[in-house]
Formats: sequence, structure tokens, C-alpha cells
Amino acid sequence: MDDPATIGHRVQRLRTQRGLTQRQLAEPSYTPAYVSTLESGKVRPSETALRFLAERLGTSYEELATGRPAHLATELRLALTDAHQQLAGGTADEAAVRYRRLLTDAEHLGLVPEQAEALLGLGDCALETGELGDAGHHFQAAERLLAEEPLPRRARAIRGRAVAHLLAGELRYACYLLESTIDELGASGLADPEALVILYAAVIGPYIDMGAHARAAHAAELALALAPQVDDPALVAGMHRQVARTFLAEGRTADADASLAKAQAIYQQLSLRTDLAHCHWMRGYVQAQKGELEEAEKELRLARDMLNARRAALFTAQVEVELADVLRRLGRHGEASDLLSAFLELGDRHGAVHAGGAHRLLGLIAEERGDSETAEEHYVMALGLLERSGASGDLADLCRLLGDLLRRGGRTEAALDAYRTGLGHRSTPGTTTLGPAPTAPAFPRH
Repeated sequence: MDDPATIGHRVQRLRTQRGLTQRQLAEPSYTPAYVSTLESGKVRPSETALRFLAERLGTSYEELATGRPAHLATELRLALTDAHQQLAGGTADEAAVRYRRLLTDAEHLGLVPEQAEALLGLGDCALETGELGDAGHHFQAAERLLAEEPLPRRARAIRGRAVAHLLAGELRYACYLLESTIDELGASGLADPEALVILYAAVIGPYIDMGAHARAAHAAELALALAPQVDDPALVAGMHRQVARTFLAEGRTADADASLAKAQAIYQQLSLRTDLAHCHWMRGYVQAQKGELEEAEKELRLARDMLNARRAALFTAQVEVELADVLRRLGRHGEASDLLSAFLELGDRHGAVHAGGAHRLLGLIAEERGDSETAEEHYVMALGLLERSGASGDLADLCRLLGDLLRRGGRTEAALDAYRTGLGHRSTPGTTTLGPAPTAPAFPRH
């Protein structure tokens, strides 16, 4: 809303253009004296007063309060729903171009919610393309703009920040962001199903990487149980977009905004397909740990296909690291090596934990083929990556593999050094140095 003097001048100009006296404008709800005081800029009008005056002046509340024609804001919201649809069904690079343009438009118009929505879209695009620094900046900016909004409105921004930290190897901080938000949702009574699915699905990755398998399994169960409450029918969203365009053409901006809000909510939920793919990913991982390799392969391939359909190249490649481990254990070394080599072409900046895991698996394959020199090279590269990521369980296992390899080659002192490094990072399976697990918020079941 503009300052009182600007609003007062606008009311006076419109009243004069329409040939109304202050009394004619004011009655029956207000007095001529109030209109006079308002026009002189000596009082800040309430929303109720402005809505009354806007109706009397034949304009919209938004235009009277801000000077912006209402149709501009509605057209921007329509463009944002189009961008959401493009990200859901197209490429992240193409969607990012549109989001950047819409962010500039929203800033020019001073539309804060639309600025936040464009920033969230840019953050999602950057995550999918692996530009983690840019993603973190976009999500932080969106969270700042939404600081006064209810916590569920900020869940996407918080989840985005956490994923960016996770992929950069900052596992504990990613867990802290997600767990503290889940706890806050429970304490505040704002147990929104969509927000919870977003947060629970996002925390699975850092839990697994830190060896907290029980927590990961519980989070996946909760996310999958809530998923039916956040269904995402894209056809319905498309219908709402077309209805909004019809309303807008008729000048019914309020009705258009209502339809756009429905479409936008559905397109936001489309990103849950990525989250649910992570749940299938986690199930496959757990089945692999239990030795159920055929079932694990099915779950991991399902997760990969869901992510690939979203053109989430980074996450798709990371699932393929887990799938490669299953294929190796099934004796399909060639398939496993091809998947791992493709992942490493992305570079370790796309996730030190999975890059370390890829080198570890290539080392195992080399050992099984009798190529000790190549195996050692991969183990040493994995060691450097995992040491900086904090993945203590993986690091301890890797040091054991490296130590055993060196010992078999007669290099006893070097083997002892590797074992000592691993002992320094050893943790009990299924545990971490995290605090208590977050309390599952109560939520309505349908």
C-alpha cells in the first residue's frame, strides 16, 4: 500500500474525474469530513475503507491502494502458473528463463508474494541443474520475503535450502533445517500434509548418508502415508488455468485470481513427484541392505524413471549410483561401471557423498577383476571426498576396504594408517551424532 498522501491524492483525482462530491463518495458508510481528511493525506485508510471507496469510484482495491491496475497482477500470476507447468513438464533451463523475467516484473510492480514464487521456481530450476550456490541464494531470498507468512508457506524454501546444503556435503546442517521445521510444525499445530511430505521426503537423503537408516525408513513411511492427501491432477490444473484466462478476458480479475490460486497449488504439488521418487529410492536402498537385490533394483529403477521424467538429471544420476551397487552385487559389472562413469562425468561438485560412493564402487569392481592398482586409485579418491562430507559410516567402511587391499599387497604400515583413519570415524550402524529425532506432528487423516 502506498503512503497516505499518495492514496489521498489518488482518491481525490478519481472522485473529481467522476464528478462526485465528498458527501456523495462518503455516504452511507463514512462522513464527508473523513473523506476530506483522507484526501489531504492526514490519515491512513483501512482496507475496509479503501474497498468501500474503490467500489464507489468504480475501480479495484488494489489500484486504489497501489496505483497498479488489477489486471497486471493477475496476468503476472497467470504467467507464474505457466512457468510452474513448464518446469513440471519441460526443462529446468527453459523454465528458469521465464522465472527470471517474471521476477523482474514482480519486483517492478512491488508484488512480494509473486517475487517469492518466482524465486522458489528459480531455486527449483537451479537444484535440478546442479547449480547449488545459486539455488541456496534463491531459496534464502524467498524465505526472507515470506518471513511473516505461516510456516507451511515457507516449507518449500526451507526444503530447497536443505537440499542445496545436502548436495554440497553439509549433511548435519541439512538435517537441522528439516528436523527443526518438522518440530516447529508440530509445536505450532500447523501440521499441513503437503508441507510434511516435502520435509519428510527431503530428510531421507541426509539420514541415509549419515547412517540413520531407522530414521530414514520412518520418514519415508510418513511421507508415503500422507501422499494421497496431496494428489496433483495436472489436468485439473490446466482446466483452472484456462478458466482463469476466460475470467481475465471478461475483466473478472478476482475470479481469475481464484482459479489461478487453485492451478498454482496443484503445480506446486507436482514437485512432490520428485519427493515421492526419493521415497522409492530410500526403499530400494533399504532392500539392498537387507540383501533383497531384485526388489531393490525394481524400486531404484522406479525412482530413477520418475526423476528422469522430471528431467532431474542430478538426482537421476545419484539414484544410479545406488542402482550400480545393486547391479554389482548381482554380478552385472559392466552395467554398473557404465552407470558410475556417467555419474562421475558430472563432477564431484554435484554431491561429494555420491561421488565418493561411485569411486568406492569402481574400486570394488576393479578389485573383483584383480586390478589392485586401479582399485587403490578409486579408494583414495573416495577417501578425500567422504572426509570432507561428514559421511562417517561410509568413510569407516571405505578405510576398511583400503586397509584390506594394502595389507594383501604387503604394505602393512600403510594399511594400519588406513585402519586408524577409519576407527576415528567409526559409528554404530543406524546411529549418528544428531539429537533426538523430530516428533511426528499430528495431522488429520482422511
